[in-house]
Amino acid sequence: MTGMRLATPLLALEQGYSTMAVGVLLALFSVTQVFMAIPAGRFTDRHGLKPPVQISVVTACLGAGLAIFWPTFPVLCIAALTTGGATGITVIALQRHVGRISADANQLKETFSWLAIGPAVSNFVGPFFAGIMIDHAGSVPADADGFRATFVMLTLFPLLAWFWIRNIQEKPIAPQLPEHANLRVWDLLHEPMMRRLLLVNWLLSSCWDIHTFVVPVLGHERGLSASVVGTILGSFAVASAMIRIILPWFARHLQEYRLLTGAMICAGLIFAVYPLVDTALAMGICSVCLGLVLGVVQPMVMSTLHQITPAHRQGEALGLRIMTVNASSVITPLIFGAAGAVVGVSVVFWVVGLAVASGAPQAWRLRPPHPADH
Repeated sequence: MTGMRLATPLLALEQGYSTMAVGVLLALFSVTQVFMAIPAGRFTDRHGLKPPVQISVVTACLGAGLAIFWPTFPVLCIAALTTGGATGITVIALQRHVGRISADANQLKETFSWLAIGPAVSNFVGPFFAGIMIDHAGSVPADADGFRATFVMLTLFPLLAWFWIRNIQEKPIAPQLPEHANLRVWDLLHEPMMRRLLLVNWLLSSCWDIHTFVVPVLGHERGLSASVVGTILGSFAVASAMIRIILPWFARHLQEYRLLTGAMICAGLIFAVYPLVDTALAMGICSVCLGLVLGVVQPMVMSTLHQITPAHRQGEALGLRIMTVNASSVITPLIFGAAGAVVGVSVVFWVVGLAVASGAPQAWRLRPPHPADH
């Protein structure tokens, strides 16, 4: 998916489409996940890991494969929908599987910390190899043959994913009891712990989205070049990946609610300082600090979610989380982009920082009722 997110907009621009059309194309990668997340979660609750991943592999290969033969804008939109949806389904299935094979709370934190390295690596591997193929596989840079070769390569990636998990042994799937038949996803929101967790996750995910969206604007105001702004954003991604590599070792000594509370307070402070610095080095330091803070979040959220959700509804709860995060990724840049045009990006940073810091008490209330048994 990350490779397609680089290749499809570049091809659309080469074909003369507007930046607005490219924006729509990129939004399609998230739109499918918003609408498919909850049904996909229910499907994984009923069928386990392999059937959802099989469907995802076929869907992703079909989407990327169509672009090989018909690299037109409508087909690129179909490819965005299919690869985005397939990735969302696979993420839910993998996260549910990892939660089920973890023996206790400490192992939950460790395994989700390891699993979170995957997206960080893919954010580099997909665009890097797609960019190389686009530039060097054709007769001239960025010609049709280069893009076709890229889509061939990206069609093979899902098959590699299936190769790695084909022999995994799964836990037996719990039978669906009659009383589970009429459960609705919104029933999960009746649980105070679930509401708090989704609120904390949404606030911290918004920090991620706002940082990615606003830093280029702030850098432009500061007169920084595109490569410098890219380096600042790249340092954020590297920091978030690095913290996930060492997270399994120190997470076993800290409970999830403590790390989430600390992350919210630190993120609020960083957002308060960010608009006040005006040099590339200072912005880079802020970016690295924010990457270290936000890189901790997803593993801790996933560990908490598996502890507060019944086993037969964990896939559904994961779908609800992905739906809210992706909906936020679509809506948040639009809202704060409009606000930034009116009041300035500095005010946007401060408002988001205040909001996330004010959510810290909710993160603290995710503390388990019996710490001694946790």
